[in-house]
Amino acid sequence: MSEELYQNLAKVLDTLPNGFPATDSGVEIRLLKKIFRPEDVEVFCNLRLDFETAGQISERTGRPLEGLEEHLTEMRERGQIFGIDLGGVKMFKMVPWVFGIFEFQRPHMDREFAEMCEEYQKVFSKQFFSKKPQLMQVIPIEKEIPNRQQALQYEQVSNIIENSQSFAVFDCVCKKEKHLLDEPCDKPLEICTGFAPIPGVFDDSDRYKAITKEEAYAVLDKAEKAGLVHLTWNVESGHFFICNCCGCCCGVLRAINETGINASEVINSYYYAEINSEECTACGVCKDERCQVAAIEDGDDAYRIVRERCIGCGLCVTTCPEEAISLIRKQPEEIVPPPKSEKEWFEERAVERGVDYSKYK
Repeated sequence: MSEELYQNLAKVLDTLPNGFPATDSGVEIRLLKKIFRPEDVEVFCNLRLDFETAGQISERTGRPLEGLEEHLTEMRERGQIFGIDLGGVKMFKMVPWVFGIFEFQRPHMDREFAEMCEEYQKVFSKQFFSKKPQLMQVIPIEKEIPNRQQALQYEQVSNIIENSQSFAVFDCVCKKEKHLLDEPCDKPLEICTGFAPIPGVFDDSDRYKAITKEEAYAVLDKAEKAGLVHLTWNVESGHFFICNCCGCCCGVLRAINETGINASEVINSYYYAEINSEECTACGVCKDERCQVAAIEDGDDAYRIVRERCIGCGLCVTTCPEEAISLIRKQPEEIVPPPKSEKEWFEERAVERGVDYSKYK
């Protein structure tokens, strides 16, 4: 019976637009067993992708109300679901494997979990990065966007920060996984940021360190100096995080580096870098120190950009000693605007995958 429970949970997760493909080895089931107790599985499968109170869940599903809110709160603390507290009213919803359960395991992650995730990624990535819309979009270094090229609001780091009232910093889950696997990189670990449109969200959290708006800007400046790419949710509005990513740890950037998939298939971006061959001295800074996706290669007398790999992050532009690199906006026909919201992202992705997740809306 227990095995059947977890198989059903895996099917539910694979029915969600993000997907959760089965493997020959069954590693995905072992992952779920490590995260969920049997009693958690039943509750998870009764939830939806929209917020509900314990009372609403009880009324809709027939589950006893007594003890339900406490159970849901515990599941939130275990990183199995997402929950918020709005002035004493607690609301909960299910989340996909990515972005969701995997990232929420950051406080509980151990080496066994990291090893299983690394094994599962080989199968998960093939399904996940073969469909649109992409999960993430690149937010270029804002100061490198030329004044003549109008950046839309969802392309600006400052817009995400200025539209938020709560700010947090936390360890990067991908870098933590690599640390547990004895494959650490030299980039900062506590470097990813979270945001919320209402004040005080992170004040009492034991998962996130609450910071000020000014400190949030400082974290992003630190990330840029460390050569980390700003990535966020591929939607026009409703951003609640900015990940600061390296090509050796980040699951998204690794898909570009390790699978050979064109960058545009993996990640949404609106710019690309361009090198002036007459000014470039091939000093090595951009190619060897800054680019996280190997998008710069040797030319005859200077470096050149490999367009199909470039993600337009701007990291190479900021440190070029000859100022030989520029960030260029793509032509309109090359740009695919992101879905307007999380709900629209789910709808588009479900159509792409051919799944009916109406039961979980």
